[in-house]
Amino acid sequence: MTSLPKGLFDRTLAKLEETDDLKLVIGDDLAGPFGPDPVGRLEVRTGTKLAKVVTIGLVVPQIGMDSHMIFAFLPADSPIPHFTLDSVEAGGQLAFHLDLVPRADLASHLGYLDAAFEPLTPSFDRSKELFGASRAAIGPRQYAMMSPWMLVHRADAEQFKQVDTFVDDYFGHWKGLVEGGLPDDVVATLHDTDLAARDALNRSYLFSPEVDPVWANVTRLVGEETSARLRAHLMSNEVDL
Repeated sequence: MTSLPKGLFDRTLAKLEETDDLKLVIGDDLAGPFGPDPVGRLEVRTGTKLAKVVTIGLVVPQIGMDSHMIFAFLPADSPIPHFTLDSVEAGGQLAFHLDLVPRADLASHLGYLDAAFEPLTPSFDRSKELFGASRAAIGPRQYAMMSPWMLVHRADAEQFKQVDTFVDDYFGHWKGLVEGGLPDDVVATLHDTDLAARDALNRSYLFSPEVDPVWANVTRLVGEETSARLRAHLMSNEVDL
């Protein structure tokens, strides 16, 4: 039987595969200290619209871990946000993280904010009605690298079954941006931003063990070398890392 986190992951990956002609270029099982069976899997896909899609699953029944992450990256010079979903059960507690990652500073680019993120507001507001004001544990520095529309909540089983509706909203808006682009006048307002340089810097922080403590747990599961390789795939659109 497919778990709730894996089911949400599978449905979201299927949406990505319908959006672009994705090719699986890396598919590696991840070894760990819990015996001969793999503790997870890394898969990397490339496409024509999307530069790189990285998925990482960590499933360790011995410690109650069932975690599935998707990150869909646009080309380095694109202003279109990246898409991300984390779908997790740990220690009997369900949680998820859903967001579009900004490619420019939102506070100084109101047109970009309005085009790329404001349409998410109705869904964001509905999430508060379902999940309440409390959010899953995440630090202020991590918030600073994501968007104000980030959804990051713990959930019971019935709530978690409704996460698909929010994924549909966020993914549907993002897919429209990927396929249709941003208006020319909005793109023109980003002239002061080196999109590729900003993206590289933001991703280096976003996936830093100093910023996100989850990497300490990942390292305990797969070892330092593999953990560093996973982060490298997330920090760069290069594939042969």
